[in-house]
Amino acid sequence: MFDDLRDLYQEVILDHGRRPRNFRRLENATRHAKGDNPLCGDRMELFLALGEDGRIADAAFQGRGCAISVASASLMTETVRDKTPDQARALGAAFRELAMTGACPHCDPALADDMERLSPLSGVHEFPSRVKCATLAWHTLNNALDGSAEEARSE
Repeated sequence: MFDDLRDLYQEVILDHGRRPRNFRRLENATRHAKGDNPLCGDRMELFLALGEDGRIADAAFQGRGCAISVASASLMTETVRDKTPDQARALGAAFRELAMTGACPHCDPALADDMERLSPLSGVHEFPSRVKCATLAWHTLNNALDGSAEEARSE
């Protein structure tokens, strides 16, 4: 059973890596940030459109990177939609814990559905050098939400 789950997770990562969702330039972006993982060459540009209510109305990205980096950005752009900036930051913190440890025992129960959607990336904790690939999009998200002009680095 565990091998079946691992295979399913691998398929989700490969699918998002090969056919990323929201891989486009967002022309009406109200927030924007760039991210770089100098250790492996992953680079991304994240675009957010905040609605009048302050929630993330749309999210998109462009760039190049390994399957894990691209899959993480793809899944992130899907899960942060309709979230407030604070909710997106909380989701990012929970995801970073998941990526580093393989679990998130301290996660807010309100994040359970989103964390389940992100769980295919939980296996990266077994490969410490790949955690940076998985978290690059989330570091870039924080910079975009903060309005930071600095490039996010996943180091």
